[in-house]
Amino acid sequence: MDLNLTEKHILLTGGTGGIGRAIIDQLVEEEARVTIHYNTNIVSATEIQNKYDSSSVFLVQGDLRKEEDIENLYSLANDHFGRIDNLIANAGVWGSESTLTSELSLDQWNNTLDVNLTGVFLCVRAFFRNLIKYPGKSASIVLIGSTAGFFGEAGHADYSASKAALMYGLTKTWKNEIIHYVEMGRVNSVGPGWVLTEMAMKSLEDMEEVKKILQTIPMQKIASATDVANTVLFLLSDKASGHISGESLLISGGMEGRVLFDKSHVDLSFFKKKNNG
Repeated sequence: MDLNLTEKHILLTGGTGGIGRAIIDQLVEEEARVTIHYNTNIVSATEIQNKYDSSSVFLVQGDLRKEEDIENLYSLANDHFGRIDNLIANAGVWGSESTLTSELSLDQWNNTLDVNLTGVFLCVRAFFRNLIKYPGKSASIVLIGSTAGFFGEAGHADYSASKAALMYGLTKTWKNEIIHYVEMGRVNSVGPGWVLTEMAMKSLEDMEEVKKILQTIPMQKIASATDVANTVLFLLSDKASGHISGESLLISGGMEGRVLFDKSHVDLSFFKKKNNG
């Protein structure tokens, strides 16, 4: 299906991770123009730059906790590809170690919220201001949340809180605000569950851990980054989802916050097949 994203200028934050790179692949295939933000992953950014033509992608480094870096990001993006039509707020951090709230430091709490929540607020604020500067009839935002924002995540209160705020309070608020800037503006969010990315692979190396995960998923499948990218592009597209706004869509294989299967009934064959390429 043609999503009518050809020549659309899309700003993607956190573009060098697994989900970000899958989104880039899909957007380039749709012949969109993509400004890709990254912060510290220079190696991956260089690989992306070498993979695609400069007429399709433009990379900008910046720390989304800093207002001046975000202002620079938007200014450079506008100069390179013109009006920004869509924003995908994908940048975020996740503490790899499980830390109960009684042991969670204020520094970790503040850093997670600074990146996952304040950084997104600053990007969306800049996007709205950009729409005032570059008027148009339509625009859309997709926020990348997590199932942790829906079910909670023991040992990751900071991450869970940041994603819940994005997917519910802010998605609902911003879908009512974007129409002040563009008549057909839309804001939605997605909540990926477990995804086969580098960030998750440490946990997924343990087959007992995989069994515990699959016990909560009816499809007994862990998502690929492409699964997430396909849903993001669907929500970006005015053609495919032009009457969808303020929604938070879980991408989780039907995951529930409870055990559905006994471990003996979990089939690992699909996971092993996908994980081995």
